[in-house]
Amino acid sequence: MTAPSRAQAAERARVERGLPRPRGGRRGSATAPRLPGHRSTPWLYLAPALVVLGGLLVYPVYQLGLISVFEYTQAQVSGGEPAVFRGAGNYAELFGDDRFWQVLLATVVFAAACVVSTLAVGCALAVLLTRVRAVPRLALMLAALGAWATPAVTGSTVWLFLFDPDFGPVNRILGIGDFSWTYGRYSAFFLVLLEVVWCSFPFVMVTVYAGIRAVPAEVLEAAALDGASQWRIWRSVLTPMLRPILVVVTIQSVIWDFKVFTQIYVMTNGGGIAGQNLVLNVYAYQQAFASSQYGLGSAIGVVMLLILLAVTLVYLRLLRRQGEEL
Repeated sequence: MTAPSRAQAAERARVERGLPRPRGGRRGSATAPRLPGHRSTPWLYLAPALVVLGGLLVYPVYQLGLISVFEYTQAQVSGGEPAVFRGAGNYAELFGDDRFWQVLLATVVFAAACVVSTLAVGCALAVLLTRVRAVPRLALMLAALGAWATPAVTGSTVWLFLFDPDFGPVNRILGIGDFSWTYGRYSAFFLVLLEVVWCSFPFVMVTVYAGIRAVPAEVLEAAALDGASQWRIWRSVLTPMLRPILVVVTIQSVIWDFKVFTQIYVMTNGGGIAGQNLVLNVYAYQQAFASSQYGLGSAIGVVMLLILLAVTLVYLRLLRRQGEEL
């Protein structure tokens, strides 16, 4: 009996006995047995990282949320008075303060400008790295990594010196005399934006450059032979292929720029004249430590956390609707 006839005989026997058809790619082929515990195996590998995150992230967030529902001032910290439960009282006080909404609006606009500028500079330099020779590429990479490795306090101090109205070289080169960049609200925000972009673009540049190098050269050559310009190649070829990478750098930039603290605090001397350059992180610091309103400062921290989570989840949801695999 040949192989096909044996398969037909087995099929007729199965039908006569009323047995279900076996699952699998081909008729009559049995599925491979699944090993016990295969679903829990990935979690076993992730367990050490989850334990570390639980200790470094979950518990502090829990404490932050706990303090935000209590009246927790210097008297409670020193043990002179017991902590008083306020429930949503700190949040009601926060949302009823016009200053909070002004600072929130300034934070959103400033963070959006920083994210767009960082992505534009980082992506442009990543494309430039693919066009230059080895020596200029190495020099640009070293300079960018040096900016990335510079501590925020040091970078902010250097930028303040560069734009100093008396001794800074920028004003002399531009010929604007003793113009003070940190005096006006918008000029101070612009100066801080330049420093934030300077210390943030290397991450975008290196990540996007690695993604571009992973794109097959045949794809780019075919687009060039079809007459596509460099901008068209970036928009129609590279951007769709680099979208998962761009999602990661965008979300990272949103998180970093929304919670900027050091640059604003150092370069505007704690938030600018009359608090004109306050952002949420500096505002929370002032409420918690300068005013000893730790419960109110914690409430601002919880609001920032919820905003960042909402922005990230909405962005990922939109990408999932577009069929992107992340």
